[in-house]
Amino acid sequence: MIIIGCSKGTHIAKKIAKKAKKPYSELKVKKFPDNESHIRFTCDVKRKTVVLVQSFYGNVNDYIMEVIFAAETAKELGARKVFLVAPYFPYFRQDSRFNPGECISIKVMGKLISHYFDKLFVIDPHLHRQGAITKIFSTKVEKLTANPCIIDYIKKNIKKPLIVGPDWESYKWAEKVADQIGCESVIMEKKRISGRKVKVTLNKKIDITDKNIIFVDDIISTGNTIRGAVKNIKKLGAKKFNCIAVHGVFVENALEKLRKEKVKVITTNTIPNKVNKIDVSGLVAEGLGK
Repeated sequence: MIIIGCSKGTHIAKKIAKKAKKPYSELKVKKFPDNESHIRFTCDVKRKTVVLVQSFYGNVNDYIMEVIFAAETAKELGARKVFLVAPYFPYFRQDSRFNPGECISIKVMGKLISHYFDKLFVIDPHLHRQGAITKIFSTKVEKLTANPCIIDYIKKNIKKPLIVGPDWESYKWAEKVADQIGCESVIMEKKRISGRKVKVTLNKKIDITDKNIIFVDDIISTGNTIRGAVKNIKKLGAKKFNCIAVHGVFVENALEKLRKEKVKVITTNTIPNKVNKIDVSGLVAEGLGK
């Protein structure tokens, strides 16, 4: 087995290789003047299990093509198997046809990835209506969770925590985290007014004046849900706010906006950013070793 860091995976791939005690190499990627991609392996992949590490953020579609090119090339060069480690995988939210004529993007992604890879590893996929990730991919797939890492971080760094799920989609997640820490949890009820505006309320009465509020979610994108939750819960006397997320996408200056609300933001390193405090490379290394 050899671990290979792709364009958006080098930040974590080397750590995975070290913890898995496997050799490491980087995929060489460049763009031609017309923006076509060029990829090249700089290591021998013949008769090896090649593990491509790619987190899909930024110009997502470019990085999808990159791993497809790399997977096909690895097989042409004699690789025994090709795995994809995608700490953050895209398009899970587009899982239904909400309007006539729309593409159900995750179905297309499921077919593409299943065709080119022998196995897929994903950390906390953003599943909504799909009950199981195995319904999306026909290839082998392993869903990893950052929960143990998040729980360990909270236990070591935050006193008097109160876990708050920012919406009902995070209910089971917040409750599970709180149970394992041994603290209380509440959920924010969310009513979406538009794509960028939400109204939130607390689902039950609880004394929060001396608590460290911790919002736990899988993704922070625009950050508007968390900002709405903070504004609402401030009215109940809360003063200390933390937000812990697995995937820090942070579009539209989300991180800066949250900081203006005096929210301490912590994420895992599935996507590199300024607030990566929780390393999940060990989860992947453990998954690869099974």
